[in-house]
Amino acid sequence: MTTTQHTTTQQTQHTTTLVLGGTGKTGRRIAERLTAAGRPVRIGSRGGEPPFDWEDRTTWAPALHGTGAAYLAYYPDIADPGAADTLRAFAEQAVRGGTRRLVLLSARGMEATLPAERAVAVDGAEWTVIRASWFFQNFSEGILRDGVLGGEIAFPAGDVKEPFIDADDIAEVAVAALTGDGPAGRIHDLTGPRLLTFAEVAAEIARASGRAVRYVPVSAAEYGALLSGYGLSGDLVAFLTELFGALLDGRNARVTDGVHRALGREPRDIADVAREAAADGAWA
Repeated sequence: MTTTQHTTTQQTQHTTTLVLGGTGKTGRRIAERLTAAGRPVRIGSRGGEPPFDWEDRTTWAPALHGTGAAYLAYYPDIADPGAADTLRAFAEQAVRGGTRRLVLLSARGMEATLPAERAVAVDGAEWTVIRASWFFQNFSEGILRDGVLGGEIAFPAGDVKEPFIDADDIAEVAVAALTGDGPAGRIHDLTGPRLLTFAEVAAEIARASGRAVRYVPVSAAEYGALLSGYGLSGDLVAFLTELFGALLDGRNARVTDGVHRALGREPRDIADVAREAAADGAWA
């Protein structure tokens, strides 16, 4: 370990970690792990104390004050055209204030995310990028949970296979990067241990929960109509349907050893994650 790395590790052990998106799927898990390890945590959200808003740069300095590391989950999405400029400005401000270790949540297989990934690699930053596959928790905590509860998961994924990952695995990799237990300047490509279609995931959920659940493939236009029915704006609907179409066109249908390389263990299997989610009442 170099003197710089040793100093950084000491700093991250004794300073606050800012977790942006700290109430979300990964952020909440990261905050819980850091707190359990006795490390001070600040939740970065509009309802946080102090509040944080990506669109209001006056909130950045108070949120960053006294922090040595930050987890960046960008809203509305890292593939958004304005993400790179915002993230670069945030990273530069963070480093100037002494928040040098930056861990960015990204997505696999997306050309549109590359500018945002490069944006956090500013001078003085000890950066890590986590490119994650599709979260299994989208079925238990996110946009597809209502479909599970209704017995039909409608989504425009066809029979494409995806290496679904447990958000807890992502959180553990992020915590290792934030605390200095792993070297900076890395890109982690994280997936689950096997490829599954959405229909196969529905079957795993049905077995774990005892519910009758099936996958119903729909077109992008049909799914856009469903999103519009939830009250989403036309621009956001168009962005999401284009995003899902890009992510689920088969480009990511391969498994990596990213979790094992980062943590020294295999990623959790979706069957186990589904059983745990059911036991915790995710679909009660």
